[in-house]
Amino acid sequence: MSKHYDRTPYLVTFSEQSRFKDTYAGPMDLVALESHLLTPKSGPGKTVVIFMHPVGGGAYLPMVSALAKAGVSVIYCNSRYRGADSALLMEKVVADLGACVRDAKERLGFETVVLAGWSGGGSLSLLYQAEAEDPQITDTPAGDPYDLTARKLIPADGIMLLAAHVSRAITMTEWLDPSVLDESDPEQRDRELDIYHPDCPNQPPYSEAFVARFRQAQIDRNRRITGWVKEKLADFRNRGLPNEEYGFIVHRTMCDVRWLDPQQDPNERPPGTCYLGDPRTVNNGPVALARFNTLRGWLSQWSYDDSRANGPACAGRIRVPALVIGNTADNACTPSHTRRLFDGFQSGQATLREVAGANHYYFGQNDKLAEAVAHCTTWLQEQGLLS
Repeated sequence: MSKHYDRTPYLVTFSEQSRFKDTYAGPMDLVALESHLLTPKSGPGKTVVIFMHPVGGGAYLPMVSALAKAGVSVIYCNSRYRGADSALLMEKVVADLGACVRDAKERLGFETVVLAGWSGGGSLSLLYQAEAEDPQITDTPAGDPYDLTARKLIPADGIMLLAAHVSRAITMTEWLDPSVLDESDPEQRDRELDIYHPDCPNQPPYSEAFVARFRQAQIDRNRRITGWVKEKLADFRNRGLPNEEYGFIVHRTMCDVRWLDPQQDPNERPPGTCYLGDPRTVNNGPVALARFNTLRGWLSQWSYDDSRANGPACAGRIRVPALVIGNTADNACTPSHTRRLFDGFQSGQATLREVAGANHYYFGQNDKLAEAVAHCTTWLQEQGLLS
């Protein structure tokens, strides 16, 4: 079988002064981002599509290589938090993406850059573009100085949101188990909200009133955790420990009425599943969102009220053309997320496409993958972004 593209691993590096280290090993003030450049056999062209996810790991996703096979140069760049997001700060991930964009333009020579926000990369790409067009952020939600306005981020020329959710904070809150009454003892639960318990009096299909109560209880739990985090940080600072951190676990974070009731945010996803498997198991498993945390990481990426990476809100601050693709059998990013992202843009700014029957990753669905790639390349050509 002939090769359709060349893959070149490389590093994007830059210096950054920090008061304390939040990534493992390596020099204190050097950031090194593991990256992959996928160059089509037809040549690199003048356009590159850049993927970054906050916690990384997607360099070999089907969509990444499929775009390269279709003749589009692609960069997949991992953030500094590759594989470990307990201390992740979205503001620093924006800086990482900015370093990749600058390297692509100034060193690699690409003239046109399009951001591809896959899944959790969607709200990251939107936050990056919002800060590049309309710089505002000078500190983290914890109040630590971190000036993105001084970095002179280079705006992308377009943005594609692919199977994306609205934000890490909002998504995790919509998956947060609202039955937990005591964070130090997660076995203490409100039986009426404990939808995975066989004796829960509320069973699918759920009433509108129950869903409203469930959703508010999820937000309330997120806010209780956030309140405790802020008190903990304030106590450290009052004791003269401004750089002190604290690790903690958030239990039961894959609990959503959508997984058990297909009438909630309906699409073609298999009932009783989430993208990580059986949600009852994932709810307490090690790979669910926000399981392992730090105080600053919680505020930046998981706090419902404090995280800046709110996709729809950021979409309203940008002006470049956008493509939004939703997969109609996605059991991670359901239709309301696709619609909220699309509605966040100015009227006529974004194009909405759906891939019928497609799952979150297109695993085992080469025909659906080809359809999604065709939507991307057609849109790029229509917008004059592919050269």
